Amino acid sequence: MRSTRDTQANGNGNGVVGRITDLGNDIVTLAELQTKLAAADLKDWSQHATLPLIGLGAAMGLTLAALPVALLGASDLLARALNVSAGVAMLVVAAARLAVAGLVGFASWRGLSLSFTAFRRSQEEFVRNVTWIRTVVLYSGRSAEKRAR
Repeated sequence: MRSTRDTQANGNGNGVVGRITDLGNDIVTLAELQTKLAAADLKDWSQHATLPLIGLGAAMGLTLAALPVALLGASDLLARALNVSAGVAMLVVAAARLAVAGLVGFASWRGLSLSFTAFRRSQEEFVRNVTWIRTVVLYSGRSAEKRAR
C-alpha cells in the first residue's frame, strides 16, 4: 500500500502536487478564454465606438480650426450691432462658442461611454472565474464535513 507522501510526491493527480498542477492548468485555461472573450468584446466595442470617436475628432478639429476666425468675426459684428466695446463682444461670443462645443462634446462623449457596454460579458465572466478560483482554493483538500461548517 502506498503512503500519502508517495502519492503527493509523484504528482499523479491524487496528491497535493497533482491538485496544484490541475488548478494551475485550469487557471491558465480560464485566462486564455477570458482573453478571447475580451478580444471579442473589444471588436464589438470598436464597432460601436468608431462613429463617436470620429465625431469627437471632427468636433475638436472643426472647433480648433474655426474658433479664432469665428470668434473675431462674431465679436466684431456684435460690437457694432450693440455698440459695445470689442472686449465685451469677444467675451460674449467666446462663451456662446464654448457652450456649443460643450454640447457637441457631451453628445459624443455620451455615445462613446455607452459603447463600453460591450465589455459587460467579459467583466461578468471574469468575476465568475475569480469567484470559482477563490472557491477552489478555499475548499480544495477539505472534507465534506469541514465544508459544511
